[in-house]
Amino acid sequence: MNIAGADSLALLRCLQLSSPGLPIGAYSYSQGLEWAVEAGWVTSEQTLRDWLAEQLTCSLGPLDIAVYARLHTAVATGDDAAVGRWNDLLLAHRETSELRADDRDRGAALLRLLREFQVRRPATLDGDVAQATAHALAAVHWAIPLQAAAHGYAWAWLEGQVIAGVKLVPLGQAAGQRLLYALASDMPTAVAHGLALADDDIGGALPALAIASARHETQYTRLFRS
Repeated sequence: MNIAGADSLALLRCLQLSSPGLPIGAYSYSQGLEWAVEAGWVTSEQTLRDWLAEQLTCSLGPLDIAVYARLHTAVATGDDAAVGRWNDLLLAHRETSELRADDRDRGAALLRLLREFQVRRPATLDGDVAQATAHALAAVHWAIPLQAAAHGYAWAWLEGQVIAGVKLVPLGQAAGQRLLYALASDMPTAVAHGLALADDDIGGALPALAIASARHETQYTRLFRS
């Protein structure tokens, strides 16, 4: 795997962590997309692409991936204090109760699964755990290099959001694959940007996403938990 120098087993473990079949409840969350559809912000394949591309560029890369890199490094070097610190920072950036619950619940579910594979949980993680933190614990345990692990984490987010959009707009399965194909072209740049950021430059700002998530909390009818 040239992107990260991973061997075959590490590649397969990365694919397993990135699978929509991973039992962490990802299918339950739209991350505000359900309200964005009802509000008429997302109504087509193109508007869904725009919605996700903005998140990829303005939030996933400069926030999630940047923090993920530090989590992966901290786990690999046994710096449990740094693992706890970066985990708490990432959760603190979730702007609504739904977004925080989404991250917390996925992280808890992934940790429960990882216990079956004897993946160590640092003692500093004595509260809520972000999905990225649990993902990084597994990636290091399974010798998945940082670059590959970061791409896998980003892909899992993208695929989950496209699946939600296909259901909500609604769109056909072919449209979903076109979206994945198109947005995958943007992903290496977004991931590289996040991996290269200095500590003081980490952060994301998406007011529309925060508004959509907050409004979703009281949406009259909904299919998703967030």
